[in-house]
This record gives sequence, structure tokens and C-alpha cells, in this order.
Amino acid sequence: MNSMNDTGVVAGPASGQTSHTHRLRGLAVTGFLATLAAMVATTLAAALAQAVGVDFEVPDGGETIPLPGFAVVTGFFSVVGIVIAVALLRWSARPVERFVWTAVSLTAISLVPPLLSGANTATTIALLGLHLVPAAVMIPTLARSLRIRTGGHTGSSAVST
Repeated sequence: MNSMNDTGVVAGPASGQTSHTHRLRGLAVTGFLATLAAMVATTLAAALAQAVGVDFEVPDGGETIPLPGFAVVTGFFSVVGIVIAVALLRWSARPVERFVWTAVSLTAISLVPPLLSGANTATTIALLGLHLVPAAVMIPTLARSLRIRTGGHTGSSAVST
């Protein structure tokens, strides 16, 4: 006899796991798009600064920072920010608050090297501004994406608008 007891249904990941995977993937995709935007914005801002006479020469070795260098460094540290956001979404009860606090703190720390570089005033000011450009793109974008993926809840008792 031929029996047809097989329903053809294949067990897949639990619904919660699928939802969680989609949340992480959505955050990563949003983060990578923001990274591209931050890289373009920072490189354009550096090109504009260069066009008005900023030389981007750093006294250590007397080398000039090339425009593609701004894109590479922005891309690298933006990806670090994405990794932090993903980790907080995965393991923190309050990922939005923790991310913003961490990202703002790291941005503040990133302002120290230009101040200590010994570069001329124009280069120092431009470098400080160029640290703030990607932060202005990445921090709000990732915070908003985290807020969406946590259902608007920050984990605190504060009402979010």
C-alpha cells in the first residue's frame, strides 16, 4: 500500500527568529546605505575644503591626506558603528539610548587626534568638521532605524515623539 502521510511541510525557523533576523538585516542594510551617503558627504566636504585652500597636510611625515582616504576612513568607522548598533539591537534592552550615548561619546573622542596632530589651523578645523559630517549622517539614521526595529520603544519610561 502507498500511504500519503507526509504533509509536505518543512519545519523552518521559529517565527520570532525570522522576525529577529529581518530586524538585524534591515538595520544592516539601512546602515550600509547611510555609510555610502556618509562617505560621499565627507569626501565632498573634504574636496570643498581643499578647493578653498585647506592643504590637509599632517606634520607627522609631512604627507597630505588624499581625498580617497577620507572615504575609506569614513567607511571603516561607519561600519564599526553599524556593528555596534546591530550588537545593541541584539543584546541590549535599550538599544537606541545605548547606541546614541556610545556613538556621541566615540565621536567626541574622535575629535582629539586632529587637535593633537600639529596641523595648521585650517586643516585642524576642517578635520574636526569632517569628523562631524559622517556622525551627522550615521547617528540619526542608525538611531531612527533602531527605534523602528524596537517598535519605537527605547526601554525607558520616557514618551517618545
